Amino acid sequence: MNRNKRIFIGVFITFTLIVILLTIDMARHTTAPWNRKKQAVRALPGDRVDAKVMQLDTTGLDSLK
Repeated sequence: MNRNKRIFIGVFITFTLIVILLTIDMARHTTAPWNRKKQAVRALPGDRVDAKVMQLDTTGLDSLK
Protein backbone atom coordinates (compact mmCIF):
# COMPACT_ATOMS: atom_id res chain seq x y z
CA MET A 1 0.00 0.00 0.00
CA ASN A 2 1.43 3.34 -0.93
CA ARG A 3 1.51 6.37 1.34
CA ASN A 4 -1.36 8.27 -0.32
CA LYS A 5 -3.73 5.34 0.06
CA ARG A 6 -2.88 4.99 3.77
CA ILE A 7 -3.51 8.70 4.33
CA PHE A 8 -6.84 8.49 2.50
CA ILE A 9 -7.99 5.50 4.55
CA GLY A 10 -6.96 7.21 7.80
CA VAL A 11 -8.81 10.42 6.94
CA PHE A 12 -11.86 8.45 5.78
CA ILE A 13 -12.06 6.44 9.02
CA THR A 14 -11.56 9.58 11.13
CA PHE A 15 -14.26 11.47 9.23
CA THR A 16 -16.69 8.57 9.50
CA LEU A 17 -16.15 8.28 13.27
CA ILE A 18 -16.68 12.03 13.74
CA VAL A 19 -19.95 11.91 11.77
CA ILE A 20 -21.16 8.91 13.79
CA LEU A 21 -20.33 10.61 17.09
CA LEU A 22 -22.09 13.83 16.04
CA THR A 23 -25.15 11.84 14.98
CA ILE A 24 -25.32 10.05 18.33
CA ASP A 25 -24.90 13.35 20.19
CA MET A 26 -27.68 15.03 18.20
CA ALA A 27 -29.98 12.06 18.73
CA ARG A 28 -29.52 12.27 22.49
CA HIS A 29 -30.33 15.99 22.63
CA THR A 30 -33.49 15.93 20.50
CA THR A 31 -36.98 14.63 21.14
CA ALA A 32 -38.81 12.39 18.73
CA PRO A 33 -42.16 13.75 17.51
CA TRP A 34 -44.08 10.91 19.15
CA ASN A 35 -42.53 11.77 22.57
CA ARG A 36 -43.35 15.49 22.60
CA LYS A 37 -46.36 15.14 24.92
CA LYS A 38 -44.15 13.50 27.49
CA GLN A 39 -41.77 16.43 27.25
CA ALA A 40 -44.61 18.89 27.89
CA VAL A 41 -45.68 16.88 30.92
CA ARG A 42 -42.18 17.15 32.37
CA ALA A 43 -41.89 20.87 31.66
CA LEU A 44 -45.25 22.01 33.01
CA PRO A 45 -45.99 21.92 36.74
CA GLY A 46 -48.54 19.51 38.16
CA ASP A 47 -49.30 15.87 37.72
CA ARG A 48 -51.44 16.16 34.58
CA VAL A 49 -51.44 18.22 31.45
CA ASP A 50 -54.95 18.94 30.21
CA ALA A 51 -55.80 18.57 26.54
CA LYS A 52 -56.64 22.29 26.50
CA VAL A 53 -53.09 23.19 27.50
CA MET A 54 -51.68 21.32 24.54
CA GLN A 55 -53.96 23.27 22.16
CA LEU A 56 -53.25 26.83 23.27
CA ASP A 57 -53.43 29.45 20.54
CA THR A 58 -50.44 31.73 21.00
CA THR A 59 -51.04 33.83 17.89
CA GLY A 60 -53.00 36.34 20.00
CA LEU A 61 -49.93 36.93 22.14
CA ASP A 62 -48.01 38.52 19.29
CA SER A 63 -46.57 41.85 20.41
CA LEU A 64 -45.99 43.21 16.91
CA LYS A 65 -49.56 44.34 16.25
